[in-house]
Amino acid sequence: MKRERIVVAMSGGVDSSVAAALLKEQGHEVIGITLQIWQESATETRGAGCCSLGAVEDARRVAAKVGIPHYVLNYREPFAEKVIAPFIEDYKRGRTPNPCINCNRYIKFDALLEKARSLGADGLATGHYARVFRDDAVGRWVIARAGDAAKDQTYALYATKQEQLAFMRMPLGDLSSKEETRAIARKYGLAVANKPDSQEICFVQSGDYAEFLARSAPETVAAGDFVDTAGRVRGRHEGVAFYTVGQRKRINIGSATPLYVVGVDAASGSVMVGDDADLWATQCLVEDVNWVSLPEPCPGDDPIDCAVKIR
Repeated sequence: MKRERIVVAMSGGVDSSVAAALLKEQGHEVIGITLQIWQESATETRGAGCCSLGAVEDARRVAAKVGIPHYVLNYREPFAEKVIAPFIEDYKRGRTPNPCINCNRYIKFDALLEKARSLGADGLATGHYARVFRDDAVGRWVIARAGDAAKDQTYALYATKQEQLAFMRMPLGDLSSKEETRAIARKYGLAVANKPDSQEICFVQSGDYAEFLARSAPETVAAGDFVDTAGRVRGRHEGVAFYTVGQRKRINIGSATPLYVVGVDAASGSVMVGDDADLWATQCLVEDVNWVSLPEPCPGDDPIDCAVKIR
């Protein structure tokens, strides 16, 4: 195996820590970088979430244990612009965003990737559970599901471009389970081996995203009307930010059959509810498509059969 200089995005969790340790064991020149992407308040815990102050300290300790240099870079401004601002705007539009996708797209695999290139690196590694490889049959780089289907994170990487995929390294892609990752961490004596996975939005450390939105976009957590598919008012809800299409919880309306959220209208502050049948459709409109494993179709091309995963 060719020895490479590889920058590892170290979040302070067990996944990226094991990625760094594996690459070092393989003989690569490994550089750990942790991004400081938001400012904690006095009420936030130092150990919670990726890239918190506690996570930075964990990453630094892991780097010392593995024997690699470690640097902390301040990316607060681009993170606020590219991740937090779109997160708020999506809720204003009645959508349910996934900020990790924009973080991967604009911070890890854009800004940090360029930083890695400036350091003369041959690749940028992360602790994502996905496989990236060159498919010579189609002449393109592709993203494939991880060995652990339960941890597969390919959906969060959908926006990566060909030139980025060629630079990416994902050492955990072939592992069979999260327990295997933790076992490797214990083998290397990493203090984060049993650290719980971060389940919260990293810039909402209290875990209460509604409190965050109440400060940033109060209209999204203001009470409004439940309406049915016929337009009749059926009750009151707690705020459009609490609802997404397909949801069944938080619908406090008496009904002989289960009710589901079938639409969110942020402009009027209403949430539409209906029966299970109202959720089904034969078509969906998608935007911001990234053609990864095949070239982008040209106008006039024949239709393409696709398997689509709704996340």
